[in-house]
Amino acid sequence: MFALLPFHVPAKKRPILLKALILSLIYIVAFVSRLFSIIRYESVIHEFDPYFNFRTTKYLIEEGFYNFHNWFDTESWYPLGRIIGGTIYPGLMVTAAMVYWVLRAFHFTVDIRNVCVLLAPWMASNTTLITYFLGKEIRDEATGIVAAAFIAIVPGYISRSVAGSYDNEGVAIFALLFTFSMFIKGVKTGSLFWSCLACLAYFYMVSAWGGYIFIINLVPLYVFTMLVTGRYSHRLYVAYTTFYTLGTLLSMQITFVGFQPVYSGEHVAAFLMFGLLQVYSFVLFLQSHLDPSSFRKLIISVLLLGGGVVLVAASALSAAGYIAPWTGRFYTLLDPTYAKEHIPIISSVSEHQPTTWGSFFFDLHFLTILFPAGMYFLFQKLTDANIFIILYGMTSVYFAGVMVRLMLVVAPVACVMGGVAISTTLKSYMRHLKTANKPKKQGAPEVPREVAIVVVLGVLVMLIFYVYHCTWVTSEAYSSPSIVLSAKQGDGSRAIFDDFREAYYWIRHNTPEDAKIMSWWDYGYQITAMANRTILVDNNTWNNTHIATVGRAFSSDENTAYEIMKQLDVSYVLVWFGGLTGYASDDINKFLWMVRIAGGVFPEIKEPDYFTPNGEFRVDAAGSKVLLNSLMYKTSYYRFGEVMTDYGQPSGFDRVRGVEIGNKNFVLEHLEESYTTEHWLCRIYKVKQDKNRG
Repeated sequence: MFALLPFHVPAKKRPILLKALILSLIYIVAFVSRLFSIIRYESVIHEFDPYFNFRTTKYLIEEGFYNFHNWFDTESWYPLGRIIGGTIYPGLMVTAAMVYWVLRAFHFTVDIRNVCVLLAPWMASNTTLITYFLGKEIRDEATGIVAAAFIAIVPGYISRSVAGSYDNEGVAIFALLFTFSMFIKGVKTGSLFWSCLACLAYFYMVSAWGGYIFIINLVPLYVFTMLVTGRYSHRLYVAYTTFYTLGTLLSMQITFVGFQPVYSGEHVAAFLMFGLLQVYSFVLFLQSHLDPSSFRKLIISVLLLGGGVVLVAASALSAAGYIAPWTGRFYTLLDPTYAKEHIPIISSVSEHQPTTWGSFFFDLHFLTILFPAGMYFLFQKLTDANIFIILYGMTSVYFAGVMVRLMLVVAPVACVMGGVAISTTLKSYMRHLKTANKPKKQGAPEVPREVAIVVVLGVLVMLIFYVYHCTWVTSEAYSSPSIVLSAKQGDGSRAIFDDFREAYYWIRHNTPEDAKIMSWWDYGYQITAMANRTILVDNNTWNNTHIATVGRAFSSDENTAYEIMKQLDVSYVLVWFGGLTGYASDDINKFLWMVRIAGGVFPEIKEPDYFTPNGEFRVDAAGSKVLLNSLMYKTSYYRFGEVMTDYGQPSGFDRVRGVEIGNKNFVLEHLEESYTTEHWLCRIYKVKQDKNRG
């Protein structure tokens, strides 16, 4: 290969050039493999949260960082409003803005939308380089290259980094691995330089995603493990002390975080570990200057006195409210049943559900097998770096099992473990493929050449299947924007359902600028970003009572709901309905969560009232009368009883629920239909003006 180059490459430089070439190809593949959504559809923002991120990024570009930081948004959470700068992690928006400003400085005429669409694939490419560095620190360069190749296309990471997925995780995984890489390097060298880089990476992580809590708990767990296993070193002391002090100070500069690192329960472990490390270091100092008997007496006295003081102080601070309790999401990670029993709004989100075994294979493929193999090889030769990655792997697997969203956290370490397993296996067997005349190493096990061939070919076949699986999953499962739906028809062609954008476009051009839209919170970000109208609740979900009030309106009969809507000054009601097209993620299927959330605040809303006497949730004639007369039911099924959907079925046949609806011929008293999209996916109603008002 090097002979084909137009210039001579010295033999010593060839390995460096080859590694650079391989990493460049991996970098390109990581970017290109995430472009299916653009090729198949267009350059468009996906999902729900990314639309808020896109809207705030445009505001940052147009108004500048100062106004962005102090922005009070009156178009969301009406009539409460929202302080944007103090309630978000700005890292994603600032990153996109910096890229935009740099490109414009070099006279590249780009639109901020395209920057946002392509930011996640570009950051994923950068993540491959960080993964290479991490793998090299854990094992060797071969491990780093294989790990980088794995993470370039692993579905568990691609799910949050495809083109158009403009969400916090798109930059957060890069920051997560960057932090771990620099911290490991700091532990290995004891250098302030690498430790400070870890602090800067951690600051970037804190600015980008609330998942930084994982870092600030994993690192002290690692330090504690090192202490109890007798692996304490001055290098560890320098790395963690620098990381905790400087990292905490930097993290407190993010307005949304503020003083949480010094009083919230999620940060207590890091603080206690910092104190314990100081005590441990001081004890070692005393031990080197005192005789054994004096040292033993002193230690017993200090432990009893110090432990009592810490216990009393912690109890007093907690009782006084200076130490905040754990958040509901943190409790959910420790107890998977907590959210279901106490916080239904968390449990209602699909990505907060427990992970099935099928999801592990779907998102990791044969990395699920390589993961324990890589851990086995790391246990064979424990180093400071290996212990860290083992702890990362064990804790992330547990959290990924609790919440499907956290498959994103386990995917990078699975790639590193896979890199360890593949590189170690190939190194062990590739040397047996050489000529039999070559002298054997002393103590090396004798492996027949045929066996080595079978093993190497087996690994290559698995890698081929891995690439095929990742490409298929990326193309079919993770590259379809929820804003544009598609379905395969009988002839194999694709039918496109663009009702989301159709509905928002209609609202933008056919409703007054001061109109207030009531919908379920799932669609709030999209309505403000695409329709430019004021909404009552959105995906931030910061005010459970306000969301419960909207849920109460949808759960009540039309007259009761009308009184609630008048109090909230609602102009239009928007619901999503899939009964005609078979779209299962509609509001009827989400309705029970509205009932549960509303019932948690308003006792008159009782979930059993929406079930049949034998406990079934039905929309046909056997359904609960409370359900059949609710605002959600009526706004979804208005005039649907006149529609023929399937051949051989009666009018009003719901394709999602598979039944004929039970309440057909009803008339709306306080609402009038304003617009229904082409495929009946979105239904918009205007709230009639009260005759006694105005």
